[in-house]
Formats: sequence, structure tokens, C-alpha cells
Amino acid sequence: MPAPLAIRLRGVVKRFGEITAVDGLDLDVPEGTCVGLLGPNGAGKSTTMKMLTAQAIADAGEIRVLGFEVPADSKQARALCGVTPQLDNLDVELTARENLAVFARLYRVPRNDRRAAVDQALEIANLVERADTPVDKLSGGMRRRLLIARALVHRPRLLLLDEPTVGLDPQVRQELWALIDALRTEGTSILMSTHYIEEAERLADTVSIMALGRVVARGRPAELVREHAGVQTHEVYGPPLRLAEVREAAEAAGHRVRQTGTAVAILRAEDANGTLPEGITRAATLEDVFVLLTGEEVE
Repeated sequence: MPAPLAIRLRGVVKRFGEITAVDGLDLDVPEGTCVGLLGPNGAGKSTTMKMLTAQAIADAGEIRVLGFEVPADSKQARALCGVTPQLDNLDVELTARENLAVFARLYRVPRNDRRAAVDQALEIANLVERADTPVDKLSGGMRRRLLIARALVHRPRLLLLDEPTVGLDPQVRQELWALIDALRTEGTSILMSTHYIEEAERLADTVSIMALGRVVARGRPAELVREHAGVQTHEVYGPPLRLAEVREAAEAAGHRVRQTGTAVAILRAEDANGTLPEGITRAATLEDVFVLLTGEEVE
């Protein structure tokens, strides 16, 4: 029997004037899983997140969050959700503890339970020693952890993470990944939008890849790689003229290729029977799938 759904979207459309940001989107997040919403800038990820919290209203389609219809029952749904926005909107004049206390009250955590809830959120985010530090004195990584702690202060059933590690150094991203991974293994339902390929591979049980406002592929990362890119990818580096020649020859031979910067990648290299040009053969990755399905050009 399928697991109950924390999120269910069917045929969702959102337009901004002549621009269609989300175009017939279908998306499921089973309870107790982490789903990565992966896509380039402009794919519709943040708009989808805003519709789930009724900050934006869909023009068509069905949205259900934890069994509640959105936007009709968005108040009930939001009370059971934690949201970490893409942009830092912490109150910089308050301390870490004070920021959490404000949200504990807004989420109607019972008065007698608020201090314990704040202490637990600080502990989850590894900010106990910085609890009384003003937010403007915290590092970027600490502020990101505090944003997640704020979303967890009322023990939500569902956590929405919109680009949770955008703009952070790799070392700080690793800290955030550890925190998110701990929540996932504890059974919290998570929808995480991101354009970091490694982040989706590392944290998500399943991935939905978005392009032009709709999901173009979904599944476990390893399964998507096998289905769309095979086992091996062969990369050839060189000047534009050389890469154009390699690409033309590979496509003429029936190979699927993608080009990124100064390299042409030939997918399913394991089927080439030794006919590939000089280059480097490596394991196929979710990045190969991502570029193949969402396009090579940066908008």
C-alpha cells in the first residue's frame, strides 16, 4: 500500500502576466521522505514553494498539503509546516534565542512548553553556545542553521526548504547537509528545492527534475542516472572547433551527448565498443541527467 502523501500537486499552473512559471505540475512527497526539487534558475521551484504556503495562488490545478486543500485550508496546513525561505529574513536586532521565541509564540506553542521548544531547536541546529548572540553577529552558516531551527521550533510534520544552502561555502553546506540528513532519518517529511546536483544526490530519497515549470523526470537519483545516462560518461576537452567535430561524430554514431563549457560528454560510453575519441571516461552522474533534461544553455 502506498505511503500517505505529505504533498500532492496535480495539474498546477501559475502565471505572471504572459509568463507561465509553473505549467501543469504534478508532484508527490510521501510522508517521511525527502524529495529534492531540482532545476535551473527559472524552472519554477520557488514559485512552487510559494504556492504550497499560499504566498502565491495557483491559477489552475489541485494542491493538498498534509491532507488540507491549499489555499482554502492553508491556515491549518501552515500550522503543521516549517518553512525555510531562500532569502534570510531573520530579525537582526534580536538574538538567536529571541528569534526562536517569537516564532514559538506565533506557532502557538503552549506557553509552558516554549522554553523547552526553543532549547531543543537550538540544540538541533548546534547553536546552544550562540543562543544569546545577536543575529547580526552570527556567520552566514549559523544564520542558515538558525533559519532551519526557526522552522522546527513547533515540531512540524513537514519541512519546506527553498534553496537552503544557496550562496554558502562548501564547508558550511556540509554542516547544513548533516542537519537536514538528521531530520530526514528521523522521519520528517521534507521538500527541498535546490539547483545543487550534489545536494540532491546526497540528501533526497527521490528527485523530481523541473524544467519550464513542470517535472520532466522523477525517481531515485541512481535510477535516473541509469535510465538517462547509463553507467559511464566519456568526456572530451578542447577548443570549440574540436568539440564541434567530436559532437557531430558522436551524434552521427547514435550517441547521446551534452556539452558544458569546454567539454563534450558522450553518454552511455559503455556501449561505444572502443570507438570513442581520446578523453576521460568516468561514472555517469545526476549532473549528466540534469543537463541532458534541462538544457545546456544558461538563461
